[in-house]
Amino acid sequence: MQDVTPLKQLLAYPKQIVITTHHKPDGDAIGSSLGLYNYLIQKGHHVTVITPSDYPFFLQWLPNNTHVLVYPDHKDESARLIAEAELIFCLDFNTLKRIGDMGELVRAAEGKKVLIDHHLEPEDFDDYRYWSINACATAQLIYEFIALKMGEPELINKDVATCLYTGIMTDSGSFRFDTTTPDVHRIAADLIAAGAENSKIHALVYDNFSESRVRFIGYALLNKLEVFEEYKAAIISISKEELLRFNITTGDTEGLVNYALTINGIRLGALIIERPDMVKLSLRSTGDFPANEICKKYFNGGGHKNAAGGMSEKPLDEVINDFKRILPEYKTILIQ
Repeated sequence: MQDVTPLKQLLAYPKQIVITTHHKPDGDAIGSSLGLYNYLIQKGHHVTVITPSDYPFFLQWLPNNTHVLVYPDHKDESARLIAEAELIFCLDFNTLKRIGDMGELVRAAEGKKVLIDHHLEPEDFDDYRYWSINACATAQLIYEFIALKMGEPELINKDVATCLYTGIMTDSGSFRFDTTTPDVHRIAADLIAAGAENSKIHALVYDNFSESRVRFIGYALLNKLEVFEEYKAAIISISKEELLRFNITTGDTEGLVNYALTINGIRLGALIIERPDMVKLSLRSTGDFPANEICKKYFNGGGHKNAAGGMSEKPLDEVINDFKRILPEYKTILIQ
């Protein structure tokens, strides 16, 4: 639903509202969620942000972050709030499996579901939808929802602007990805004018890591990076023992896959990490190479054309070998 008139009418009076986003939220997920939260509370709504898992400490400075409920730590309260919600906003994910155990709670809830997202192939679980794969970030869609669809740009105060700028900045690769259109720059300018301190936000997100995380990145690039020049591809693989050795916490592997694409000529980068319950893959690509196709076809995942993710229950070594065996299939596209 691109016409939000019915939703605008619902939001005209205070409602019990839940906002949720995907497992292991990133900057766009938390930024869009808290951006929407800080907008809705100005209108008198009773709002709770519930995340299906923890998220990086370098995002926990965002305005009103202290009001976020992390589902595993507050299961009973979260379940009650979801069941009682009149509106449930689902941000930055396209299928309920992306929110884990919360998925069935949301599906069963009587409240109206609102999907605001920019991923491909959304599941048909929502009552209202503001969706576009052309948006660089869900935070961009939240800006458009508030300023253009709801017609309330004056409610984009400093708190809202800070959260939305964070989401757009992180999901656009600091404004360097192809999805960074002139409109994105105009929106970023509006958010700065509304109070978002762009240089401070960048520092809090990208210059705010532990010593162990920095040493881990050096170790990964020196010891775990494999480059396949004949396919213009590179892989970084990390075992769970290595995660423990460097005391890696949520968010410490964020952005590691992008280092592969900084190598001259590389068009496809893969980060393959052994987690306690499964092996997870993050793929990044340039140009028209369909990283999401590999994840969907071979690794139970999907995502954007140039940024996708997947998973496997096989051992780490087998997943790495599976990925290497796939490369010849895509050689013609990769070496163009």
